[in-house]
Amino acid sequence: MSKIKLDVHAHLISTAYVSDAPGVAWDAAAQSLSLDGKVIGLKQLFQPEALIAWMDKHDVAQAWISVPPPAYRQQLDEGASEDWSNRLNEGAAATAARYPDRLKPLYHLPVEHPGLAAKLARALDAEHFSLCAGGETDLTFSDARLEPLWSILDARKAFVFLHPGRCCDGRLSAFYLENLVGNPHETAVTVAHLVFGGILKRFSDIRFCLSHGGGTVPMLAGRWQHGFETKQPGVDMQMTPPAALLSALYVDCLTHSPAALACSAEIFAKERLLFGSDWPFLMGLSQPHDYLAHLPQALRDQIYNAGPELLGASQITPPASQQR
Repeated sequence: MSKIKLDVHAHLISTAYVSDAPGVAWDAAAQSLSLDGKVIGLKQLFQPEALIAWMDKHDVAQAWISVPPPAYRQQLDEGASEDWSNRLNEGAAATAARYPDRLKPLYHLPVEHPGLAAKLARALDAEHFSLCAGGETDLTFSDARLEPLWSILDARKAFVFLHPGRCCDGRLSAFYLENLVGNPHETAVTVAHLVFGGILKRFSDIRFCLSHGGGTVPMLAGRWQHGFETKQPGVDMQMTPPAALLSALYVDCLTHSPAALACSAEIFAKERLLFGSDWPFLMGLSQPHDYLAHLPQALRDQIYNAGPELLGASQITPPASQQR
């Protein structure tokens, strides 16, 4: 069995750092976390040792850990969001420090509060971050208030993992559609703002990575390019063509369909296609080698071996805030 060098999409929450936060309740006996009255009962989210065991079983060398969408809590005001984000990031750093050769943290930045996100990014001596794409906010990634954040991340050549938040379209409340349709849709809306808002062109040193194979972006890429070429209203004719901008993005391989993965590999540069498991969620890849077995050998080797070059030159260090 070949080794997967990097899983860029794995989720953990450190309960030791968040259990006493306002609006949070941790049930140690049941291994469940209540956030604002909503219970997260997926026990593996709180068990880094379970992630390590899964990595060992499937020969995954390293995983980059981020908090899952239920922990984004985008409705918090700025003060509460700062406390919550610090707790999440301290916990992620402490968890990774227990397994320094296996886990690295993707630090959470609450983009729904642009000034706070920039403040936290500036304070963190890091190059690897996770942002919520869309979700419970009206703020778009082309909003001018995010320019200070993009400047900081661009200067660091930061790796920025984009994961969709909860889609708030009421039509998707049935049939688990908030996830099945909403997640890929939220990613596409976010990327569209990065493309047409000129963010990818002006901050080209940020290494954005899209979860879930890029969501619906691969199917929309041709439409975006055609809209540019036919000079549709509102499209900046001075912008870099969408097709060129999309080829500069990283994307994980989590599409659940050989045809969809082939589309992602076609739209995004093949050398930027990374492995992502979405561990430990059922919508993820619990059996990664079986999932990748259908791929052409060259593409499978690319996914297995991608990632180490993304570590950057600087060491990832914990947030310089008080320990809990």
